[in-house]
This record gives sequence, C-alpha cells and structure tokens, in this order.
Amino acid sequence: MERPFEVPAELYPFRSRWQVVGGLPVHYVDEGEGPPVLFLHGNPTWSFLYRDVIRELRGSCRSIALDYPGMGMSGKPRLHGRPDYGFTPEEHSRVVEGFVEALDLHDLTLMVQDWGGPIGLAVAARQRRRVARLVIANTWGWPAEELDMKIFSFLLGRFPGPLLIRYRNFFVETVLPLGVEKKERLTPAVMAAYRAPYAAPVDRRPTAVFPRAIVASRAFLADVEAGLESLRQLPAAIIWAKKDKAFRKRELERWRALFPAAPLTLIPDAGHYLQEDAPQAIAAAVRSFLGLPG
Repeated sequence: MERPFEVPAELYPFRSRWQVVGGLPVHYVDEGEGPPVLFLHGNPTWSFLYRDVIRELRGSCRSIALDYPGMGMSGKPRLHGRPDYGFTPEEHSRVVEGFVEALDLHDLTLMVQDWGGPIGLAVAARQRRRVARLVIANTWGWPAEELDMKIFSFLLGRFPGPLLIRYRNFFVETVLPLGVEKKERLTPAVMAAYRAPYAAPVDRRPTAVFPRAIVASRAFLADVEAGLESLRQLPAAIIWAKKDKAFRKRELERWRALFPAAPLTLIPDAGHYLQEDAPQAIAAAVRSFLGLPG
C-alpha cells in the first residue's frame, strides 16, 4: 500500500508496513532488532506519537507501533468493505490481537497509555503465551466510576461533543495541545501530522467514539478489570506523567497496588501525552526494565 499522507522524514523516518486483520489494512512500523516491544496509542494519536521513543530504542530492541483502523495510516473501514466497524475499544482490541497473531509475536512487551491501556490489557489477558511483560503509562483498566470521567464522557459523547469533534476536530485541535506540557514540541509540522488522518469530518468518527465509550463500553472495561488478576504475575514497569489531568494519583496508586514490585518512573514535567514531553525518559525506563544496553 501507499501512505495515505506524507510526514516529513526528519519527523517520522520509518518504513511503513501494513498487515491485513479482519479485512482491514493495519499500518505499523517495525524498527530495530532484539526483544519485541509493541507500543499502543490512545485518542486521537497514532504511531507518530511514539516516533522519538522508537528513535531512542532503535539500537536496543525491536520497536513495533501500529495504528488502529481509521486512525493514523491504517485503512478506513468504510473504504475497505467494513462499514460495520464501530471503532469501539473492544473492536480495536480484537484487531490488535489479530495483529499480534499475524506477526507471530512472542515474548512480547506491551507498552500501553490512554485507551491503549484497556485495549492492550485485554489482549494480554487473552494472549498470555505471547505477552511476557507490561509497561504501563498513564491509563486505566476498569469501568469508570469517578465523576470527572463520567462528566467528560457525557459532554464529549453526547451533544455538543460529537459536533465539536466532527466539525472542529476538537480532540486534535484542543485536547491534544492541552495534554502536552512542552508546547514547543507541537510545531506546525507535528500538528499537521496529527491532523492528517482526520482531514475530513467523516474521518473523525474514531476520535468521537472513544469519549462515549468511557461509559458505553462498561461491559468491556469490566472484562478488562477481571483479566487483570491473571496479569498480576507478569513483570511490569510503571511510567507516570505527574502533570496528566486525566489520569492522576488515584490511578497510579491502583496500578502500584496491582503491581507492587513494578519499578516506577515518575516524570514531573510531562502531561497526558508523555511521549511528546519525555521520549528520552520513557526510552531509558524501557531499557532499564528490559535490561537493554543504552
């Protein structure tokens, strides 16, 4: 396949690859050699979010980062005979599972953040023979009970949220910048890369489903929570941005209770999209956790 849009090579110097899963072409990058690490993104990002983490790890491990259907450079389901695809986290999780099986990945380390948490942890619980370790960044893995999360879901999942997302690209133009502390990182070229998958209003549906799913996908999130018990024995590391306004101390404490032996890397000057704010710190923590050379 050809890339649906171009990104300057100095920003995203990777070869694009595609793997068909469930009839949908899933875009991914696969860089370096060594133990495989699969990086999972959230909303409204794509593998581009991990570009500098991958650069830092290129000489240490095999870094794989994919884009969920309809996001990044992956195929848009409406153009590939899958108008039934609803962009729910459960569907994305099944695609990621199919991707892991198609590439026959074993001894896999999963790094999860934002919606990548529930999506990836569901895969880990179902694929214990393939997933060996977890790197948990700012995320969650259980039904939303906190009032602020429910309010966020209500405001952006119902009127007027979907209109703002569809016609103002609200997640890219507003939510993303709010989640990055180092605003100088969001250069015009970087913002253009984040906007590119969602150039037309019809293409912004994937970013509109996620906020509604905070409440609407309660059954899926309950299954993720139930699966955490089977993951407690996995080696895990926690990397946590302290200035994240979405996932804060309460989520961090729950992860530490679930994985008390996990090494913790606190990043004091990073926001929700910590991959933009602190890629070097993330890469260093991953290398240390996996015992890789610097």
